[in-house]
Amino acid sequence: MGKGRKASTPFRFFALPSELRIRVLELLLTQTKTVDLDPANSRTLLPALRLFFVSRRMHDEASHVFYATNTFRVFAISGRFFHTKKQLLTRLPQHYIARMRSLELRLGPGFNKPPKGWVVDGRLQLHAATNVRTLKVFVELDPASHPSFEAFRKETCAEAEQFFTVFSAGLLGCLFGELSQLRKVEFDAYPGISRSSPLMRALVEQTRVGGKEVAWGPERGWDKIVDTDLGGMLQKLGIGM
Repeated sequence: MGKGRKASTPFRFFALPSELRIRVLELLLTQTKTVDLDPANSRTLLPALRLFFVSRRMHDEASHVFYATNTFRVFAISGRFFHTKKQLLTRLPQHYIARMRSLELRLGPGFNKPPKGWVVDGRLQLHAATNVRTLKVFVELDPASHPSFEAFRKETCAEAEQFFTVFSAGLLGCLFGELSQLRKVEFDAYPGISRSSPLMRALVEQTRVGGKEVAWGPERGWDKIVDTDLGGMLQKLGIGM
C-alpha cells in the first residue's frame, strides 16, 4: 500500500437500523416482472440472489424480503418451461413459499390445449403459502370474444368454444381451495380484453362465489374505474326498484 492511502474499512451493513436494511434489500431484490421459470433468470435474477450466500443472517433477511415483496407465477409461461411438470412452486422449499404474499395466474397461453402440468394439486405446495393474501390474474386473450379468433370459433362446436372459459374458472376455483388465507383477486389484461368478456365475467363470478374481494390492476387503468351498480346499491339500502 502506497503512502498516504488508508486501509478501507468494511461497511457494517447490520449496524444499520432494521428499517434501513429492509429498504436497501427491497431496492436490490424487488423485481419489475413476475418471478417465473425463465432461462433469462441466470442473467437477470441470479446476480441479486447471490446476497443469500453472504452469511446466514443475510440469507434470512434477504430471502424474507425477496419472497415477501415479489409476485410469483403459479404456472410457467416461458417457452422452455411451458410444458414442465415441475412448476416454480414445486422446486422451492416450503419455508420460502411460506414467506410469499402474492401469486399470479396468467391465462391465455395454451388456450386450445393447456399443458398437462397446469394442475392444482399437492405438488404446488400451496398449503405452505399461508401468507399469500393476493392472487393476480392476468388475461392475455379470451378466444370466446376476441375478433382474431372468429374463424376459430366458427370451426369449433359450442363446447369447444367455451372450453377455455370453463377450464380457467375451474383452475381459479381450485386455487381458492388451496390458498386458505387468500383475501383478494386482482384482475388485469392485455388490450382487446374487456371487463365484460365471457372469460372475465366467469372469473369475476368465480371470485365472488369464492368469497374473495374483486380488485382491478393498473395495466389497463382498471384500478381507476369506479364500479357503479345502482341496483346493488339500492338493494343494500333496502330500497326496491
